[in-house]
Amino acid sequence: MAKKIGMIIINYNDYEMTKRLLDNVSKYKCLEKIVVVDNNSSDDSYKKLKKIKRKNLVILKNENNNGYASGINIGVKYLIEEIGNLNIIISNADVIIDKEEDLKMLSSHIKKDIAVSAPVIFEHNSLNRGWKISKVSHEILFNLPKLHKHFKKKLSLYKESHYDEDTSIVDVVSGCFFMIDSNALQRVDYLDENTFLYYEELILAKKLKSIKKKELIDNRVVVIHDHSVTIDKSYDKINKYKLLKKSQKYYVDKYLKANSFEMLLLLITNKLTLFTKYISSLFRR
Repeated sequence: MAKKIGMIIINYNDYEMTKRLLDNVSKYKCLEKIVVVDNNSSDDSYKKLKKIKRKNLVILKNENNNGYASGINIGVKYLIEEIGNLNIIISNADVIIDKEEDLKMLSSHIKKDIAVSAPVIFEHNSLNRGWKISKVSHEILFNLPKLHKHFKKKLSLYKESHYDEDTSIVDVVSGCFFMIDSNALQRVDYLDENTFLYYEELILAKKLKSIKKKELIDNRVVVIHDHSVTIDKSYDKINKYKLLKKSQKYYVDKYLKANSFEMLLLLITNKLTLFTKYISSLFRR
């Protein structure tokens, strides 16, 4: 008997995108329950969402927006309490799913040592198919102005041949859309809520690896992501970068166990890139 599937959608000031996704999956019979967690939106998103009446839909409100991971954990705990052991889809609001069979295909991979099953993500006119867990030295190099893209491509990405088969094992999958075994998530004490945004997927990958669980990409399944639609409406580029680097610092310190010299290098390279971004923004103005 196939495991039940639940879905969590995180909404923040993004009713239209959330409604679009709900319409997208409204006839998917494989979804036992869909939970929308409104992360304390500052607009009328929650009020509008509450008006949507569907049999398997639940709208929850997070009274305090403590970040993406916090919102996900609220939805996850609700689903586990209501259903028990299940496979849980975690999704941004701004994604488009092709067909119900794709979700069934992803669910079929979760067993024994596979805790996470994810599709190929189409975003920015390119394919995101997961990446490798980084080292401290990598994170420092990722902070270098102008060179960070080169180092990310060289140090984080797998070769194209890695995706020649129907499925591929990767260290990390994109956090915008993936499916996870609820038992594995409970075993690692859910998502770490000490980041507000960014690095959730890397931290989760490290935690799952500690209990010898793997993550898988199904190269036949593609989900479209309207990348950063929600976050771009709420934060400018400088503030997005600050959020990113705050999460990076936490990840490098707690999960990569960086020493004091490595943390200093991380800070210096971070400030260097922040300075270039300020200068660039001044010229644009």
